Amino acid sequence: QVHVVESGGGLVQAGGSLRLSCAASGSISSSNSMGWYRQAPGKQRDFVATMTSGGGTIIADSVKERFTISRDGAKNTVDLQMNSLKPEDTAVYYCKYCPNYACHLPSSFGSWGQGTQVTVSS
Repeated sequence: QVHVVESGGGLVQAGGSLRLSCAASGSISSSNSMGWYRQAPGKQRDFVATMTSGGGTIIADSVKERFTISRDGAKNTVDLQMNSLKPEDTAVYYCKYCPNYACHLPSSFGSWGQGTQVTVSS
């Protein structure tokens, strides 16, 4: 079993930056991926970015010019640096751990964090 905890959300003005952090603990697979999804009110949960333990990254086209993802494999953490934030980035951001390289797939098996709220004011 894997426990996932996010931190770093908050309120920021449009154009500002936030950094989200996530830590996974428990039965961590040697080959894994960790990533971020977001869910705005009344909308489905959408993929944002993921990074494998091997260093491969996938970032959604809607944010790839503004968001970057990084990992500390030794600590099983993943960060999401969000720059040039827009009001439409407002959502609850969820971290996901997957015991495979498939965290970019919403249906992939994995463990979710409780979510952290990001609010971007105009």
